[in-house]
Amino acid sequence: MSLKCAIGLMSGTSMDGIDLAVVTTDGEAEVQRGPGSFTAYEASFRRRIEAALDDARTIDKREERPGDLEELEREITLRHAEAVKKFLADHPQLRAELLGFHGQTVLHRPERGVTVQLGDGALLAKETGLPVVHDMRANDMAHGGQGAPLVPAYHAALAKSLPEALGEFPVCFVNIGGISNVTFVPAAGDPVAFDSGPGNTLIDQWVSREGGVPFDADGMIASEGGVVASVVASYLESPFFGRAAPKSLDRNDFTLDRISGLELADGARTLAAVSAQAILAAATQMPEQPRLWIICGGGRRNPHIVGDLRAGAKGAQVILAEDAGLDGDAMEAEAWAYLAVRSVKGLPLTFPTTTGCREPVTGGVLTMPA
Repeated sequence: MSLKCAIGLMSGTSMDGIDLAVVTTDGEAEVQRGPGSFTAYEASFRRRIEAALDDARTIDKREERPGDLEELEREITLRHAEAVKKFLADHPQLRAELLGFHGQTVLHRPERGVTVQLGDGALLAKETGLPVVHDMRANDMAHGGQGAPLVPAYHAALAKSLPEALGEFPVCFVNIGGISNVTFVPAAGDPVAFDSGPGNTLIDQWVSREGGVPFDADGMIASEGGVVASVVASYLESPFFGRAAPKSLDRNDFTLDRISGLELADGARTLAAVSAQAILAAATQMPEQPRLWIICGGGRRNPHIVGDLRAGAKGAQVILAEDAGLDGDAMEAEAWAYLAVRSVKGLPLTFPTTTGCREPVTGGVLTMPA
């Protein structure tokens, strides 16, 4: 068994900063989770990324960088490099061998076979002096997949090591970031995974537009409001929910058009219900009802989303990642470290049941420091 110590780097659809996490793994069943960190983006840089999404809409070929995207890609990469260097300085005993670099998604259009993550792997390798595995979605798309989600391989590894006291399989991991995705892990066989719908992104956009704050911290705004059931039903009528899995979403696939006119608190509470109901609806596309739901990502801090999930889980147990001894903030970054090790070993990152690729396929580009 050959273990590698890898650092995973994730900047997600919430665009709030860089998650960093360490995993020592063989890329299969052995997973030793290490320390992590978070480097926040200041509000002005977050707005710059948001503005770049408009430039990205014009991309036809994934190497194109119209408008501010080329300079933004360089700055995002350098910020990741600084995060790595600071982390290593703070943890001098760590002997990292590899970086798993996600980059910042600015466009994801699987129906066109195009996904764009801003991030220069060669520049990151040069700045950090470490080998970098990046661009992990493209090969899946080249083999007929959606290019997302990629975390399920890691979820499946974690599920095998859960304490027996938590219950029996099947287990469903739910990551509530800007977009929510689910991973159904059976007792045997490959995981089943897909994006389930909007997670935090609509809530963030709503409270930013109507309340002038970047997000609804701990669901405090929503706690003053009520659910407008007709609006929830309208969102769930979207054709996306009728499509068979595997399926994936771009951050801009859902908008605030269906909720305009509501009061701030009612809108925040209603959009929390949309997030929860979209996740629960995903169970209808799973082989069977999960017996355990494990909630990860920033959305687990919204008590309204979690409460709605518990109310609709049909007797299944719904717990936060921490209740299972995991870190709900670090899990995606940990996954990128795990996937980087799988990549250099030529192991599959995706499966027909997770992205729709024709066969299990590896991915990623390994760049050595200059």
